[in-house]
Amino acid sequence: MSPDDEYNQTLLRNVHPPDWVNPEPAGKYNLVVIGAGTAGLVTAAVAAALGARVALIERHLMGGDCLNVGCVPSKGMIRASRAWAGVRDAAEFGVRIPDGIKYDFAAAMVRMRKLRAQISFTDSAHRYRKSGVDVFIGEGRFTGSDMVEVGDKRLRFSKAAICTGARAAAPPIPGLAEAGYLTNETVFSLTELPPRMAVIGAGPIGCELAQAFARFGSRVTVLELAGRLLLREDQDAAEIVKTQMVRDGVQFQFNAAISRVEVRDGIKRVHYTVNGRSHELAAEAILIGVGRAPNIEGLDLEAAGVDYDKNGVTVNHRLQTATPRIYAAGDICSPYKFTHAADAQAQIVIQNALFPHPFGLGYASTHDLIVPWCTYTSPEIAHVGLYESDAAAGGLDVETFTHRLNEVDRAVLDGEEEGFARLHVRRGTDRIVGATVVAAHAGDLISEITVAMKAGAGLAAIASTIHPYPTQAEVIKKAANAWRKTTLTEGRKKILSRWFAWTR
Repeated sequence: MSPDDEYNQTLLRNVHPPDWVNPEPAGKYNLVVIGAGTAGLVTAAVAAALGARVALIERHLMGGDCLNVGCVPSKGMIRASRAWAGVRDAAEFGVRIPDGIKYDFAAAMVRMRKLRAQISFTDSAHRYRKSGVDVFIGEGRFTGSDMVEVGDKRLRFSKAAICTGARAAAPPIPGLAEAGYLTNETVFSLTELPPRMAVIGAGPIGCELAQAFARFGSRVTVLELAGRLLLREDQDAAEIVKTQMVRDGVQFQFNAAISRVEVRDGIKRVHYTVNGRSHELAAEAILIGVGRAPNIEGLDLEAAGVDYDKNGVTVNHRLQTATPRIYAAGDICSPYKFTHAADAQAQIVIQNALFPHPFGLGYASTHDLIVPWCTYTSPEIAHVGLYESDAAAGGLDVETFTHRLNEVDRAVLDGEEEGFARLHVRRGTDRIVGATVVAAHAGDLISEITVAMKAGAGLAAIASTIHPYPTQAEVIKKAANAWRKTTLTEGRKKILSRWFAWTR
């Protein structure tokens, strides 16, 4: 891990102990888990807590992407960049910042590494060994449908779970590899702020890090092949994020087709075309924010009869592979490449692998998952369920209710009134089928809607629930109130008018 400071040394002692000695295999395991990212860790921990004999294999770093090069370091870095932006905007709140104030990017990165090291104990090899899991550090590979080999150790199993995740993949741009580039796996090792940065891809990773680096003071340009950012999200939601990113100094080049990258005079130069016109972008750093590749190399999946393709391991809705005793969970097999989705899938593997039910009754299924997600820009965009376009494509008739944050007192007082809550319900009912929230803390706000969807509670329940005033969460209740108003039909109004006239 770079840099080689006390915090990264602590991290490595936890997630890849240099003096680790693999245990002797303990006979036949109830469950062998390959990969110690979120899916693997949860699977192993829960299985061991239930009394199963469990082995966990990790070739690189316990904690996987989330701890080491994903959620944890990125959110630590994003939080620091928000503090910098808060200083920049302090005058709005009556704070006069004197000239000559110092900004220290290296110190912000030290804070991130310190907190990552602190959190890493939770995912440490020593902690899992103490919890009853046999932890093997090394390359795991199948030698059959009931055997995995790690070095000179052979692990027999009744069931196995492949949880090896995915990694960053770079597009095949001529000259890119020779010029050198950053991904989420290397960007958090920086100790100096690049004066200029080219970000390739305007998806969630590209947007989050582009905004953070711009707030730190880099001149950031995002190159995107499509015509807008965050293609998965509603266009008006994405436009709110784009507007703030532009305020933060991010420049965008959409419809940008990159032809090659070269290094000239020590500077990386990205050549691209927009609508047939050629352009050149000079930068000290290039960050790749597109593409993921499944970690299937070295597993010898053929020996176990496990099917896979370019997207990863092939599974059914029970997360079984082509070999029924072998399961998979997390980024290696899921279209939802989120830590919380990997956690949820691990629970499915536990239920189906360790507690099989006769005739398939009572099995857990991915069909039952309601998976929210969030892009941690400022403001955040969070979503769960269907978009309106999804409903239309599936022939589902929906009504949509949108309430904007500039009509929510707390958002106005916080200076965070750009955004909205949007709820989709099946027409004629209060059943929620999807929602989008754009807000400073949208990732927190979306959970209320997710719980309602999971519990089968509709907008009537949200509208009748007391929300504390003033909070930004009121935006959800206000959207639900908009639905409730539609239930007061003209016929009901006439009946009520007659009632009130009679009771006068």
